[in-house]
Amino acid sequence: MSTFVTACAVAELAPGTAKTVTVGDKELALFNVDGVVYAIDNTCPHRGGPLGEGEVEGCTVTCPWHAWTFDLKTGQSLTDDLTVTCYPAKVEGGAVLVSVSS
Repeated sequence: MSTFVTACAVAELAPGTAKTVTVGDKELALFNVDGVVYAIDNTCPHRGGPLGEGEVEGCTVTCPWHAWTFDLKTGQSLTDDLTVTCYPAKVEGGAVLVSVSS
């Protein structure tokens, strides 16, 4: 069963923005796409770039280091066969909640 923990206040993640947070021992990148929050590992699996600093277009993020692009819904790279881990996220009571355990 998934356990959700607070990652940040929803006011800190306005629509169209990203934020890097630490939840447990994981550094995550949070994205607010039209009111839907996505959570992925912040580290690009290609060369370790900070995905939370990448450019977001629709439901994709492009790594600022080498322009690898990832789908925020699935974690699948649109550039190659690598994937980034996605985590369940939701907004509840003014907070962004993320589950990093299964």
